[in-house]
Amino acid sequence: MDLCYTPAHELSRLLREKTISAAELAEAVFGRIDAVDEKVRAYLLLMREEATAQARAVDRALAAGEELPPLAGIPVGIKDNLCINGFETTCASKILKGFVPPYDATVIESLKQQRAVFTGKTNMDEFAMGSSTENSGFFPTANPWDLERVPGGSSGGSAAAVAAGEAVMALGSDTGGSIRQPAAFCGVVGLKPTYGRVSRYGLVAFASSLDQIGPITRDVRDCALLMGVIAGHDPKDSTSVPQGVPDYTSALVADIKGFRIGVPREYTGEGIAPEVRAVFDQAIEVLTGLGATVEETSLPHTKYALPAYYLIAPAEASSNLARYDGVEYGLREPAEDVVASYKKTRSRGFGPEVKRRIMLGTYALSAGYYEAYYLKALKIRTLIKRDFDAAFERFDLLLSPTAPTPAFKIGEKVADPLAMYLSDICTLAVNLASLPALSVPGGFAGHLPVGIQFIGPPFAEERLLRAAYAFEQETGWVSKRPAL
Repeated sequence: MDLCYTPAHELSRLLREKTISAAELAEAVFGRIDAVDEKVRAYLLLMREEATAQARAVDRALAAGEELPPLAGIPVGIKDNLCINGFETTCASKILKGFVPPYDATVIESLKQQRAVFTGKTNMDEFAMGSSTENSGFFPTANPWDLERVPGGSSGGSAAAVAAGEAVMALGSDTGGSIRQPAAFCGVVGLKPTYGRVSRYGLVAFASSLDQIGPITRDVRDCALLMGVIAGHDPKDSTSVPQGVPDYTSALVADIKGFRIGVPREYTGEGIAPEVRAVFDQAIEVLTGLGATVEETSLPHTKYALPAYYLIAPAEASSNLARYDGVEYGLREPAEDVVASYKKTRSRGFGPEVKRRIMLGTYALSAGYYEAYYLKALKIRTLIKRDFDAAFERFDLLLSPTAPTPAFKIGEKVADPLAMYLSDICTLAVNLASLPALSVPGGFAGHLPVGIQFIGPPFAEERLLRAAYAFEQETGWVSKRPAL
């Protein structure tokens, strides 16, 4: 049995049956990291000693006959924009090099209560700004299916770690597709929850009205398990919704007879690669065969989603990133006076993509341009949400490709920011409308995975998981693994 590729729900059973030990599982995962991460480079920081101690504590508890929660002993990778008390958190940016938070993010507290084992902090696009993990301030991550290609972004390290067997499951964050797109590129499952469903406390902010933490896992059951752990109201997060958390695993029924699924034509036309469209058409046939009704529909304001997003997100980033001045934490460049120090610190600490977005956002918020750009983008955001609301009056779910192309080559789009931004064209409207969406492996274009995206109305994660589970059970694409 290859422990590194065994889903968490099966590992949990094996641990309780004492067929394996948590220490053995942690050793297997770190052995895999030692074997392949030099090529994949999924991690910025390994927590080997902490993980070993966590695993041994789980084994002692099991030996003592304690009843442990489902994720006890399960190795989990953590995206490097989530704070873990006592461990460096850089957001893959030089400006935060050396920053060690004195507290845990709420999702980290939840995983600690589950007695999960933390493998380390995974690589990402700097401050989550990017779609390829090439914008990391330290090094790019490679796609385990093809080391010359990107794993997607910004949660590329988390998706690559799960795909490569370097973590059993992982946490990512999604501002415009940053969980779903890398999940699609790496052939794993990724869920972006409804905004407010998962606490953002301890997540280093990029765009506060768009960011949401979510799971990246081997299969849909693992996704439901991890989602059930991290979801819930948190008084420390003013945007957290006071709503009970259902048992997401109870939704995993391979039956979607009678489901009404809409296919927005805006997500299947221009810009979608033919090989992605072929996989998507096959997915529609599978869903129809399972008893769902699949019909074309329209989200007419989708064409404005990209420009609206790239005004709203950079504007919020401009505000959020103003705090990095080299005074209280992170990089500090000395200079003749405090203003010169600010300039030098931010100039050397931020990478080119972060600087680009700060400038875009500052411009959009500046006097004389606020109403022409930012305010207009907010109005478009409302129209996009209304499109989705109207669609969900007719359909239970919407369906689209997760990304317009399979994973592209490292360096292919670095010099063309617009081409890079377009790789999130199928995902970012979901964030603007605060909806949940899930990417599940849908097939292959040659040797590269292609993801299928299910989009639901607010707080319909159970419905998404049910549809994705039925699709997964029928197709079996999640059992495929890269030949690293």
